[in-house]
Amino acid sequence: MLHRTYLGLVLLIGCSCSLAGSVRAENWAHWRGPTGNGVSPTAKPPTTFSATQNVAWKVSLPGRSSGSPVVWEDSVFVVSAVPAADGTRGKLAFQTFCFDRATGKLKWQKTAVEAVPHEGTHATNGYASASPCTDGTHVYSHFGSRGLYCYTMDGELVWKRDDFGNMRTRNSFGEGSSPVLAGDRILVPWDHDGPSFLYALDKRTGETLWKTARDEPTCWATPLVVSIGDSQQVVMNGENYARAYDFETGKELWRCSGQTDRPAASAVADDEFVYVGSGFRGAFMAAFRPAGRGDLRGTQSVAWTIDRDTPDVASPLLSDGRLYFYKAKSGLVSCVDAKTGKPHFTAQRVPGLSDTYASPIAAGGHVYLTDRSGKITVIKDAASLEVVATNDVGEPVDATPAPVDNQLFVRTEKSLICFQN
Repeated sequence: MLHRTYLGLVLLIGCSCSLAGSVRAENWAHWRGPTGNGVSPTAKPPTTFSATQNVAWKVSLPGRSSGSPVVWEDSVFVVSAVPAADGTRGKLAFQTFCFDRATGKLKWQKTAVEAVPHEGTHATNGYASASPCTDGTHVYSHFGSRGLYCYTMDGELVWKRDDFGNMRTRNSFGEGSSPVLAGDRILVPWDHDGPSFLYALDKRTGETLWKTARDEPTCWATPLVVSIGDSQQVVMNGENYARAYDFETGKELWRCSGQTDRPAASAVADDEFVYVGSGFRGAFMAAFRPAGRGDLRGTQSVAWTIDRDTPDVASPLLSDGRLYFYKAKSGLVSCVDAKTGKPHFTAQRVPGLSDTYASPIAAGGHVYLTDRSGKITVIKDAASLEVVATNDVGEPVDATPAPVDNQLFVRTEKSLICFQN
């Protein structure tokens, strides 16, 4: 039996009760949520909202980032790259912000480092595109070439790693892969057009536990940790191969070719398969049985493949046995049966969607689809396409929203907004 332990979130499903009797069922500690698949099993956020409707609070954010918000109990964390206060041309302050979840009041703001980036970035990408993550004891902010920083929940620096070197990304498109917490370690992907690696660090100290070389060019995917019986694997997308590594040692366990250029979509998994796909200059998605070993191509460890309409920047969503994904960045939505790959609907146009970076999420029986324009279309989480609402938050959005309890947290180009009925 295959189980997801993304972010070690088997440990994160906890309740906290106030004297008034309100119950918080879970946290959203990473941009892919408590299941690792983009799903909240308990949240019921609003389905209709706008720049003025169902807005609990809204705060302005300096700088630019497409890193998604993460939520732990009463705190919301985001990162940004802000022009440095001394006015030096091109110099940025790489910052972490903590906001009070109930009011939006700033709890703390910390600058990890100030630096002039060593290379440019894509016009649609900022310099703080990796999402933070937390285990409730510490919060981790990853700024790629600028380093990984571990803070207490009160904003005190515990450790930092700024010795990874400088990434050289494809066409200077910039950095963006997010780290992942699982058990006692934090996994740091490091794929670029130089020597590529996957790191496992001790999350308490930042010490390297293992470092595995990857013969991969630039990739913007984030690792996924899954458990099979008593062992765990780290699944990682890649242009040459989709691969899995032993969680304890970093040894490669299996691989499969077929991916397209410069993958960005991260893997998802259920109790049987791991699903990996990409959709730039080609199309590929496959369901893998992770118990396989070696090269899986052409073996029974590949349950099914899809060769059209697969996602590019946005990762797929796996909810209730259904796999949702966009066609490239177009906003055309497909849904297939996860066990068989057979389509429920394929490349359907949805109102409000035309250009997509943020990944789809599911909560409360609905799927939330976010367009870069700031429109968020809500559809039924079902095998047939049914549009529930088309909303407009009034500002561009590249970051994936975070649904927690009856709230939806959206990081726009300029703001952090909490929507609530």
